[in-house]
Amino acid sequence: MSEITLQTILIVDDSPENLTVLSELLQPIYRVRVATSGRKALRIAATTPCPDLIMLDVMMPGMDGYQVFERLRADPSTRDIPVIFVTAMDSTEAELHGLDVGAVDYITKPVVPPIVLARVHTQLELKQARDWLRDENCYLEAEIAKRMAENELIQEVSIRALAHLAETRDPETGNHILRTQGYVQQLAQKLQTHPLFSATLNDRYIQLLARSAPLHDIGKVGIPDAILQKPGKLTPEEWEIMKTHARLGAVAIEEAERDVERPVIFLTLAKEIAHRHHEKWDGSGYPDGLVGEAIPVSARIMALADVFDALISRRVYKEPMSYAEVRSIIAAGRGRHFDPDMVDAFLTHFSVFCDIAERHRDPVPD
Repeated sequence: MSEITLQTILIVDDSPENLTVLSELLQPIYRVRVATSGRKALRIAATTPCPDLIMLDVMMPGMDGYQVFERLRADPSTRDIPVIFVTAMDSTEAELHGLDVGAVDYITKPVVPPIVLARVHTQLELKQARDWLRDENCYLEAEIAKRMAENELIQEVSIRALAHLAETRDPETGNHILRTQGYVQQLAQKLQTHPLFSATLNDRYIQLLARSAPLHDIGKVGIPDAILQKPGKLTPEEWEIMKTHARLGAVAIEEAERDVERPVIFLTLAKEIAHRHHEKWDGSGYPDGLVGEAIPVSARIMALADVFDALISRRVYKEPMSYAEVRSIIAAGRGRHFDPDMVDAFLTHFSVFCDIAERHRDPVPD
C-alpha cells in the first residue's frame, strides 16, 4: 500500500515508552504521528493531513486527555475526528466517563496488541463509512439544490411566458410586468416588520408573491380584442366585460391547480392576485365588492402596485402623470381604494418605487 493511501493516526502520550510501543505496533499499517503533550497534539490535529483517528492518553501533565478532547470537539476542523482514550485507569467508572464524554472507545494499559489493532481497524472502518455517507449526503444535497433551482427557473420562465402571452393581447403594457413585480416585492419587504403583516410576509411568501405577480392580468386573454385594444373610453357594457378578466384569470389558475396532487402556494397566491387585485378597501371594487381585511394581503399589495403603474404610464387614452400627481392620488385613496397601512409604507418609501419605474421605463414612442 502506498504512503499516500495510508490512514493517519495521532498518538498522544507523555511517556516516550508508550509512544514507542504503539508506534511500532501501528506503523506497518498506518501513517503514525506522535505528540508528547496536549498542546502539541492540538497543533498536529489541526494540520494536514488531518488525523483519521486519535489515540489519546488521559493522564498527562498540564493539559490532561479530557481537556484535550474538549478542545478537539470545540474546533470545527477537528470535532469529527474519532478519539480512543488509552489509559492506565482500568476502573469501570473511568471507562464509562470516557465513553460518556464522547470517545469512540477506551483501551487500558498495558495494551494487548491484537486488541488494539482490532479496535483501531474497527474505528477507522466506521470513520470511512461516516465520511462516505457525509460525502454522499453532500452530493445528494447539492443535486437536490440543483434540481430545485432548475424547477424554480422553469416555474419562473413558465410564469413569464404566460404573462407575456397576456401582454401580447394588450401591447401597451410594455414593461408593466417587470415594474409591478418590483413594486410588489419592495412593498411586501417594507411591510415585513409591520405587526399586522409580519406573520404573513415571511421571506418565502414574498419570494412567491413576487413570482406570482406577473399573472395578475392573465385573465385578459379571455377579453375580446375590440374591447381590450380599444383606443378610447369603454362603454358601460364593454366595461362590464373588461371586468370579467379578474374572474377569468382566477378560473384559469384554479384549473391548473386541479391538475396537481397537492396545493402549490404560488398558484394560490397567483389566483388571489388575479381574482382580487381590483377589489377596494371600502368595498367599491370588483368582482365581489370585498371590504377591508376580507381582501387577501397579496391582492391588496398588488392593487397598490397596479394602480401606481397605471397612473405613471402612457396609454392611448391618456398621458403619463407626474410622480407628484400620482403620490397625491395614492394618498387620497388611503382607506378608500387602498389598505391605509400599505399606503403609509408606500408613501414613506415612495422614492424606491419611482426608482423601479425609472429602471424599467417603457420606450418613448416614435
